[in-house]
Amino acid sequence: MKRSVLSMLCGVLLFSAGHAAADASPTAAGVAPINFPVVAPGIDAASFVLMDYATGDILAQGNQDARRNPASLTKLMTGYVVDRALDQHKITLDDVVTVGKDAWAAGNPVFAGSSLMFLKPGDRVTVRDLSRGIIIDSGNDACVAMADYVAGSQPAFVSLMNQYADQLGLKDTHFETVHGLDAPGQFTSAHDLAVLSRAIIHGEPEEYHMYSEKTLTYNNITQNNRNGLLWDKNLNVDGLKTGHTESAGFNIIASATEGQRRLIAVVMGGKSPKGREEQARKLLTWGFREFATLPVFKAGQGVANEQVWYGDQDKVKLGSADEVFLSVPAGDTDKIKAQYVLDNPQLKAPLTKGQAVGKINILDQGKVLKSIPLVVLEPVKQGSLISRAVDYIKLKI
Repeated sequence: MKRSVLSMLCGVLLFSAGHAAADASPTAAGVAPINFPVVAPGIDAASFVLMDYATGDILAQGNQDARRNPASLTKLMTGYVVDRALDQHKITLDDVVTVGKDAWAAGNPVFAGSSLMFLKPGDRVTVRDLSRGIIIDSGNDACVAMADYVAGSQPAFVSLMNQYADQLGLKDTHFETVHGLDAPGQFTSAHDLAVLSRAIIHGEPEEYHMYSEKTLTYNNITQNNRNGLLWDKNLNVDGLKTGHTESAGFNIIASATEGQRRLIAVVMGGKSPKGREEQARKLLTWGFREFATLPVFKAGQGVANEQVWYGDQDKVKLGSADEVFLSVPAGDTDKIKAQYVLDNPQLKAPLTKGQAVGKINILDQGKVLKSIPLVVLEPVKQGSLISRAVDYIKLKI
C-alpha cells in the first residue's frame, strides 16, 4: 500500500533549508548511500571519489574500488585508532610519550628518504604533538612512537587498524604498517578512504582541527603541511592528507566546506604533487556547483498517522527515526517527492517504538533515490478485551 507524503516532504525541505548539514551524523541506520551514475570530467588519476559528507552519497567516481597502495594516507587510520583510544580514555592528549629506539630514523633503512618529525630516542613528546607530527609532518617516526605507546608494539597497533577497518566496512583495505611505507599485502581504495575520512571528520573536533594546521615546529625544525589546498583562497579546505611512494603515485584526500555543506575528494595515483591538488580542486568545485545537499527528515519526524487495530488507541504516529539528508543534482531540488509503503495495510497492536512497519521512498522524477525505514514513533499497547472484540468484528465486516 503506497501513500504519498509529498506535501510533508516539501514542507520539510523548505522549512529546513538552513539546517546545518556539515555536522550531521556520518551514518543513519537503514539508510543506504546513493551512487550517482555520473563521472566528473577530466580527472587525471588512477582512481578517485567525490563524497557528500552529510549523506555518504558518491557524487562521482572512477575505479573507486580498485585496490591501490595507500602510501601516507595510511596515517588516516593511524590517527583514527589514536582518536578511538582518546574516546575510550585509554590515553589523553596531554600524556607524555618517551620515544624508543625503533622510532629513530638514524641508521634505520626503513625510514631512509621518508617524511619524519625528526624524533630521537629518549625524547619526551605529548600525544598531542605526536598526533600533529603524524598529520602535519606525515612523520613516520611519530607513527611508530604513537603505535608503541597506544598498543605496545607496531604489530599490535596494525591489528587494531585492521579491526577498525572491518568495523567501518572497508572491504578493500588491509594494513601492514603504521605509516604507509610500501609493504606486501597493504592496500586500500578511494571509496574506503572516503568512508574513513568521513568517520574522522565526525570524530572529536579537537583532533580533526589538526588536519587544517599548515605548519609544525618541533625541535627548532619547521615543516609545512604537504596539503597545498589548505592555502587555496577559493576553497575552504580543512583537511585531510597527502601521500606518495613510487608505486602509489601522488595521493590526496581533501575535504572542503561551502556554507553548511561539506564534500570529500579522494584522488589516488596522480601524476605530481600539483597535479593531485588540481584534480581534487576540480572535483570539489564541480561537486559544489552541480549538487545540493537537502535536509529531508529530522530525527523522530512524523510523516503519517495510520489506523491501528486491537490497540489502546486508534491511530499510530509513523515516521523516520533518524535525521536524513539527500544529495541531488542542483536542478532537481524542486522535483523531489516521497512516498511511504506499509509492509501490511493493517497495523495491529502491540507496536513498539522504533518498530519498522514499512519504508519511505524518496524519489526524483519517479526514480527511487533512497529508501528509509518507516518506523513507529509512539508505542501502542494492546487494548482492552472489549475494544479488541469490537475491532475483530469491524475487520470481519
